[in-house]
Amino acid sequence: MKKSSIIGIVIIAIAIGVIISTYADSSTYGSFAEAKVSKTDLHIVGQLNKQKELVYNPQVDANYFAFYMRDKKGTECRVVFSGSKPQDFERSEEIVLTGKMVGDEFHASKILMKCPSKYNKDKVEVQAVPATASLNR
Repeated sequence: MKKSSIIGIVIIAIAIGVIISTYADSSTYGSFAEAKVSKTDLHIVGQLNKQKELVYNPQVDANYFAFYMRDKKGTECRVVFSGSKPQDFERSEEIVLTGKMVGDEFHASKILMKCPSKYNKDKVEVQAVPATASLNR
């Protein structure tokens, strides 16, 4: 075999390995039930339970925000976010969380809110909020 053929095969093998590892590491959408058994980060889509209290006291800890959310399958779970409470959080129509379960709580590393726009009735405003502190509490 020629050297160029061998180098081409090696480059293709490396590319395939990178694609497979990237695909394996990417997080997927799921529910709170799936998050309990998963060891990787999941995206969970749901709605804020406005009947239960939001826990955010910036004088005590500005990087601790907790609330209850119901996923698309109807399962409700307490969510802990290591960051400040996003502006207009209560107005959000839908929430997408990225994170993992720690015990019976879902620890979110990122919150994506889909809020109703005050200027366009049919369009949705999207705001992503990353965590500012570590997830270990």
